[in-house]
Amino acid sequence: MGANNGKQYGSEGKGSSSISSDVSSSTDHTPTQAQKNVATSEDSDLSMRTLSTPSPALICPPNLPGFQNGRGSSTSSSSITGETVAMVHSPPPTRLTHPLIRLASRPQKEQASIERLPDHAMVQVFSFLPTNQLCRCARVCRRWYNLAWDPRLWRTIRLTGETINVDRALKVLTRRLCQDTPNVCLMLETLSVSGCRRLTDRGLYTIAQCCPELRRLEVSGCYNISNEAVFDVVSLCPNLEHLDVSGCSKVTCISLTREASIKLSPLHGKQISIRYLDMTDCFVLEDEGLHTIAAHCTQLTHLYLRRCVRLTDEGLRYLMIYCASIKELSVSDCRFVSDFGLREIAKLESRLRYLSIAHCGRVTDVGIRYVAKYCGKLRYLNARGCEGITDHGLEYLAKNCAKLKSLDIGKCPLVSDTGLECLALNCFNLKRLSLKSCESITGQGLQIVAANCFDLQMLNVQDCEVSVEALRFVKRHCKRCVIEHTNPAFF
Repeated sequence: MGANNGKQYGSEGKGSSSISSDVSSSTDHTPTQAQKNVATSEDSDLSMRTLSTPSPALICPPNLPGFQNGRGSSTSSSSITGETVAMVHSPPPTRLTHPLIRLASRPQKEQASIERLPDHAMVQVFSFLPTNQLCRCARVCRRWYNLAWDPRLWRTIRLTGETINVDRALKVLTRRLCQDTPNVCLMLETLSVSGCRRLTDRGLYTIAQCCPELRRLEVSGCYNISNEAVFDVVSLCPNLEHLDVSGCSKVTCISLTREASIKLSPLHGKQISIRYLDMTDCFVLEDEGLHTIAAHCTQLTHLYLRRCVRLTDEGLRYLMIYCASIKELSVSDCRFVSDFGLREIAKLESRLRYLSIAHCGRVTDVGIRYVAKYCGKLRYLNARGCEGITDHGLEYLAKNCAKLKSLDIGKCPLVSDTGLECLALNCFNLKRLSLKSCESITGQGLQIVAANCFDLQMLNVQDCEVSVEALRFVKRHCKRCVIEHTNPAFF
């Protein structure tokens, strides 16, 4: 394809090129025409990657298949050893002069119609490609190079893979994206590097320094990053609204750096604009850390603290003092959260729509009553494994949260058909119900639910003693309901 476009770029005369040579040269960011080699005609078709364009080996994991360009007769192969890559394009086919053969070759020429697409259509096609493939397309020819680096395609960068050198990849990418606006990348708004375990504070610091317009950052599972890197990002990216640091075990707090706090005016305060924060599996997060997060992130609307096992009711008290706009909250598997913590959560009142307290063993009917009394617009409640919940708590919940759409009370052995009856007679909009391992539930309770909740879409009765007739009754009345069960006689 590069030969057919008349422009193909790269360095020649080598069989491989290392990543270090890619990163070391940053002066020239435009493709250059390959020099002619008078020694052999074969070497003139050898196309190596340029020193300035991000290397496919830098973005892609090794052993990926070679890129095949738009022309049917031009292919490329990659020879990768560790972090060494060379891309060689086969020479273009010679033009055949025989009239019959020339007629047969015309359909093949018409198949390569991608070059006929206008620039805006090509950019639209490129918009569906992941970051690594977009970098590969930038190496095909001059036209594709210019189109692949269109600023509209670089609002989002997504990198995946445990072996990728993310720090180096981010350095090279931001360097290229800062070409038109030196040292500042104004187009990048979303960065997702979840699962890239080689990401360190150095990579995040590069983003913090170059990308002030960043709005969404996902570093889930990157356990090498620490508080300092997160502080840099939230301090230098004032528009950051979405932060996912789940599984980052070294992160214990979200705050501004001291330098950023000093520079802020008294009117601005020391607040961060984050609205979505996921700190699932941040095991070392404690009440004092949550206190600091709440004091700085007062605009939080979505907060997930699953398996933050050191949190207690005191941490939730701090949270409710500063963050009064929370709509979704998860404290699942926080074993020290009790009814007192739910009393604090109930202060969110009608703003709370989603609450997960799964496996909080200290929660009883008392805590459920607090939530049900003040949070009347609750739509989702996950109370799986809260063995202290009984029919009384379920009855109070059903009467006060009539708009409930999803309820999980699995592994609550004290909930029986009586509680289900009250639920069915009050929560007509119920769509998802999980009763997994509820030992006191029978087919009678399920029939009452099916007869009143016609919009039920999912019902989990695994490990429950229910008859086949009851399951068939549910299926007849709730046509769209998917039933998860362990009864081999029902299918």
